[in-house]
Amino acid sequence: MVSNLENGRRDIRISFEFFPPKSEEMEAQLWNTVAELQKWDPEFVSVTYGAGGSTKVPTLAAVRRMISQTPLATAAHLTCVSATREETHRVVDEFRAAGVGHFVALRGDPPEGIGSAYRPQPGGYANAAELVLGLRALGDFEISVSAYPEKHPESRDVNADIDMLKRKADNGADRALTQFFFDNDVFETYLERVRAAGIGIPVVPGIMPIQNLTQLKRFAGMCGATIPVRLDARFEGLDEDPIERAKVAADVAAEQIEDLVRRGLNEFHLYTMNRAPLVGSVLELLGLGCDTERKSAGAAA
Repeated sequence: MVSNLENGRRDIRISFEFFPPKSEEMEAQLWNTVAELQKWDPEFVSVTYGAGGSTKVPTLAAVRRMISQTPLATAAHLTCVSATREETHRVVDEFRAAGVGHFVALRGDPPEGIGSAYRPQPGGYANAAELVLGLRALGDFEISVSAYPEKHPESRDVNADIDMLKRKADNGADRALTQFFFDNDVFETYLERVRAAGIGIPVVPGIMPIQNLTQLKRFAGMCGATIPVRLDARFEGLDEDPIERAKVAADVAAEQIEDLVRRGLNEFHLYTMNRAPLVGSVLELLGLGCDTERKSAGAAA
């Protein structure tokens, strides 16, 4: 794939999502990924947080290390599942003490997993809109929230999702990061409806480079995201050819981003799955250049 979006590419801003490690092997993989991807000079990175605080300790440890040992502006995910307001506030204080000034405020999935019935915690925040308002009262934080171009799987329709996004924006959210999607027409229609509802905050497309199409289909089914049939054709016959499969995956993600740039978007949140090679290939195809290359180009100019 050869890009001709020279002017648009120069304006592209990126951010990355990581998840906290659950083993020594996964910890090594995370920090190798961070070392590789920080070269791309992201606007910020975020670290996920399990339902009910199930990954609070590893999330806090990862956030502390990123803040103390890397130049990355680091955001911590925060949920309100299975926690009272007081418990949530204590978590906020812990992250603030670690240097966190940016939260990704989410309702979170039920402890039983995606697809289980959500029950607000007595004495807790009922949803992400309430959590945003609570964070605004606790400090001058930067706050990102979620958005769902194909609707949250528990919502009755897209309008309900947009109503919730408006509440989050009205309560002080700075930006929305979307669930991954692969149909840019769906995203564009969604964004038009968001703007028509009077929501003015940036809505940043979430991009999922496809590490494994079969696994992604299972995950997408739980998240309410659609995998277009055309992707089956792109990956057909590549199960035993990891090199070619990775090339196709990089092309698919880069093509999606370039099409969104043509439609006027310039901010993208990449779900890294704690793996650097594919994400790096996507950014190389886009011609962004890593941080070192950008600085060298600036000095030459």
